[in-house]
Amino acid sequence: MPVIPLLPLFHKFNSQYFENSLAVNNQPLVKVRWSDNRLKTTAGFYKRKRINGLVDSEIILSKPILSKLSTSEIKSTLCHEMIHAWVDRILKKNEIHGPNFLEKMNEINKKEKNFQISVRHSFPIERRELKYIGTCQNCGEKFFYRKRIKNIACKKCCLNFFNGSWNKKCLILFD
Repeated sequence: MPVIPLLPLFHKFNSQYFENSLAVNNQPLVKVRWSDNRLKTTAGFYKRKRINGLVDSEIILSKPILSKLSTSEIKSTLCHEMIHAWVDRILKKNEIHGPNFLEKMNEINKKEKNFQISVRHSFPIERRELKYIGTCQNCGEKFFYRKRIKNIACKKCCLNFFNGSWNKKCLILFD
């Protein structure tokens, strides 16, 4: 299926579910676009950054993943990311899939007949194999990764021994 224009859907959902709060004078507070062909492991994401004191945010949907799926899955993903934008830009809360997100998701799902939003999707994604083994130098637990990651620490050890703060004593080392 070819990719569909996202801006008309954004405006429709903004009106239906967000009381037009995600646009000012019909201009979105958030850029909305399809990814280039590199976004292959997630269906979409919301990101924000601050440039010279101004917030710049955007929703990016994965062309490689969603172009193979139905319109309802595209709509579900867009709406999911719009909830992230709404929580961040309108409620000004710093949460991922917290209570505000879940409440809005459930509210939309009760009204929507053509798609349902979820916290996690089950779209087919090709992933590289897990070929690297890292070992926590503190507890010895082993973790599997797709690539080597520098300065990563064992979350369990950081939580148990350092009040959740990163500590070099909990580094995960690769063979």
